[in-house]
Amino acid sequence: MIDNYTILTTFPYSSEAQITKSKLEAEGIRVMLLDEKTIDSDPLISQAIGGVKLLVYNEDAEDALKIYNRIRLYETDKTGDAIVCPNCQSTKILIAELTRKNIFYMLFPFFEKTKFRCNVCNTIF
Repeated sequence: MIDNYTILTTFPYSSEAQITKSKLEAEGIRVMLLDEKTIDSDPLISQAIGGVKLLVYNEDAEDALKIYNRIRLYETDKTGDAIVCPNCQSTKILIAELTRKNIFYMLFPFFEKTKFRCNVCNTIF
């Protein structure tokens, strides 16, 4: 059964996943949550098991991604203003994955500077 589903995104807590799941279901997307009960029973292991996974039916994946990109929260600066992409001027900005290029950042990832990724043009800045 899980073979017919694709992971759309993950959430650290089930409450966030439930909100997104409800919106997708309202749009007619077939959705399932994985590891929801495990994290509800012990929230401290969320990061260890990869969070609550939001799965969408393979045939609905493209539509689900469009809806999710429309409703998701994007990053803001310290004053609450939207961060703007220097390349395309979009405000659909996410935190970029850590690069961990050397052993220091692998051992101490919290020292690596936060980088942002534009969800429209994929520019990392």
